[in-house]
Amino acid sequence: MGIIDAAFDAFSGTLADQWKDIVTVGEFDERTAVAPGVRKRSNEGYGYNQGQSNILSNGSIIYVPENTAAFIFSQSGIENVITEPGGYEYRNGQLSVFDKQSRDESGIVKTLFDQTAQRIGFSGMSADDKRISFVNLRELRGIKFGTRGPLAYNDLYYETDLEVYAYGLFSIQIVDPIAFVRNFLPANVGSYSFNDLESRSQLVAEFLHSFIVALNSLSTEYRISQLPSQAGKIADQIRSEGENAGTWKERFGIELCGVAIENIEFSDDSRELVHSYSEKKMSVRAYEGVSAQAGNMAAQQMIAEGVRENGLGDGGNMLFGLGLAGSLNPQNASQATEAAAPAKDVDARPAAPSVDDQVETLKKLKELVDMGILTPEEFTAKKKQLLGL
Repeated sequence: MGIIDAAFDAFSGTLADQWKDIVTVGEFDERTAVAPGVRKRSNEGYGYNQGQSNILSNGSIIYVPENTAAFIFSQSGIENVITEPGGYEYRNGQLSVFDKQSRDESGIVKTLFDQTAQRIGFSGMSADDKRISFVNLRELRGIKFGTRGPLAYNDLYYETDLEVYAYGLFSIQIVDPIAFVRNFLPANVGSYSFNDLESRSQLVAEFLHSFIVALNSLSTEYRISQLPSQAGKIADQIRSEGENAGTWKERFGIELCGVAIENIEFSDDSRELVHSYSEKKMSVRAYEGVSAQAGNMAAQQMIAEGVRENGLGDGGNMLFGLGLAGSLNPQNASQATEAAAPAKDVDARPAAPSVDDQVETLKKLKELVDMGILTPEEFTAKKKQLLGL
C-alpha cells in the first residue's frame, strides 16, 4: 500500500506543480534586508495555484522591483542573481505542460510520466528545491546605537578627559548583495531584518568601537557641544578606519551611509567637573571686572590728590598744552604725566607762562571741575595761583 500511496501522491503532486508561477516580493520596511519571494496564488478570485512552494516550473515569471536583487537558490546554493528591475522568465526549473518550449522538448505524456516516476522514489516528493529571496538595496535607516558605559573624550575647551554617553542612529546600505548573502546572511535564511536585536548586535558592537575612535580623532578640533554637527566627519572617519565598521564593505558588502547623533550627555562626575569649572570661570571674570573698575577709580583719585596737593606748578601750562584731558584715562594717566613733565634742571629757572597758556590751563581746570575731580573752591584757588592774584 505504501508504494501505491506514494505513486498516487507523486502523480497528484506532478499535476499540481505544472502550474507556472508569478513570483515577486512583498513590502520592505525601513530595516528589512532580505524578504522571501511571494508566489501569487490567485488574482481577485480567479485561479488558484496549489503547487509546492519549493518547486519552480519553466515559464514562470519573476518580477524584480527597483533597488532590489533577486536571488534564486537551488540545492547547490546561489543559482542566479538578478539586479536589474523588470520581469524575467525562468528557464531552469521543471518542465511544465503549460510551457510551449517544454511541450516541444518532451511532450505532455512524457513530461508527466518522467516527473511522476522520479517522485515515487522520494515518497511522492520532488527532489528539486528552488526558492527565491529579494535583497533590499536601499538605504536601511534608523539603526539605533548607544554607549553602555561612558566614553573618555578629551575636550579642547576644558583641556581634560570628560566622560560622556552618546546616543543616536546610523544607516547602512548593501552595496554588494552577493558578498552580503555569502558572508553575512545566515545559511538557509529567506528573510532577515535589522529590527531584530540579535541581527544587528554584531554591527552595532563594531560600529560603537569605530565610533569611539572617530569621536576622539576630532577631540583636538571640536568641543563636545559641537560633535552633533560633525556627524558627516564622524561617518567619514569610520568608513576610513581599517578595522571594525571600516571593513564592512569588504567583509559583508555593507557600507555605512550616515550617522545621526541624537544626544551626548556627561556622566555625573564630568557634569560636576564642568559645573565647577564654569563657576570658577565666572568668578574670575567678575573679579577681573571689579578690579578694573577699582583701578580706574583709584587712578582718578590719584590725579585729583596730585592736583590738590601739588598744584599745577610752573609747568602746568606745558602739561595741559600736551593734552592732559586725553591722558586722563586712568590706565595711562601716570605714564602720560611722566612723559609730559619736563626734566628738571637745578640751575634753570622756570619760564613765566604766556597769556594763551594761562587761558588754556584755565579751560583744562574747568574740565576737571566738570569731571568732578576738582571742586569749585579748588578751581578758584588754582585760578588765583595761576594768575598770581
